[in-house]
Amino acid sequence: MTSPPAAPLRVWSHDDQPFARVLVICAHPDDVDFGCSATVAAFVKAGIEVAYCIATDGEAGGSDRTQSRADMATVRRREQTAAAAAVGVSDIRFLGFPDGRLTASLELRREFTRAIRAFGPDLVIAPSPERRWDVIFASHPDHLAAGEAAVDAVYPDARNPFAHPELLEEGLEPFTVRALWLMVGPGSNVAVDVTDTLDQKVAALACHESQGAADPSMAERMADWARGNAASAGLPDGRMAELFFSVSTG
Repeated sequence: MTSPPAAPLRVWSHDDQPFARVLVICAHPDDVDFGCSATVAAFVKAGIEVAYCIATDGEAGGSDRTQSRADMATVRRREQTAAAAAVGVSDIRFLGFPDGRLTASLELRREFTRAIRAFGPDLVIAPSPERRWDVIFASHPDHLAAGEAAVDAVYPDARNPFAHPELLEEGLEPFTVRALWLMVGPGSNVAVDVTDTLDQKVAALACHESQGAADPSMAERMADWARGNAASAGLPDGRMAELFFSVSTG
């Protein structure tokens, strides 16, 4: 898969591109917080309703071999619930697919489609299905699978009445998502100024203690990263940003 040539970065404005509802789809607890939780906090402050759809419970995370995987799943759901609260989100849909074995299956596409039709988002944010070679940890196989299935759910599944007919039987009518942003991919064309919400991102990350994200250096690392993003977007010195690749769904 190859992205089109990168367009100049534009800075998102609620006045120019208003959203009422945003659904963030990801593979694991903590993916949303590393990828876009400062943007989520900015959206919530702008009065946008945000929900999460998380494919796995992250039970394959951590390094403690004495802890049961069922216990780890419970811990990670609890951590993600607390992290979501730190940025103003309470609507979280955990799908319970097996961590480390996620594939872009029809079943996963159906569950993402169900979430889209039930919530009715203007914007879906999802992992990029494209591998990055500069930072390979960003391209965990589960991330790639979740990204591929999310893109397929946005188009064509969610809008197609003949895709997953069992959803119609549940009363979930076709729904067309008008915007799709991919996070942590090889290219970006949209920036969100998160200068006023980066502290909430750091607070959300600190909730993921089982994954080591409560490291005292996290705030500085995130600030350095966000300042670099802002510079790429041409924002003034001292500003911070998160970056996405916006895909046309028209």
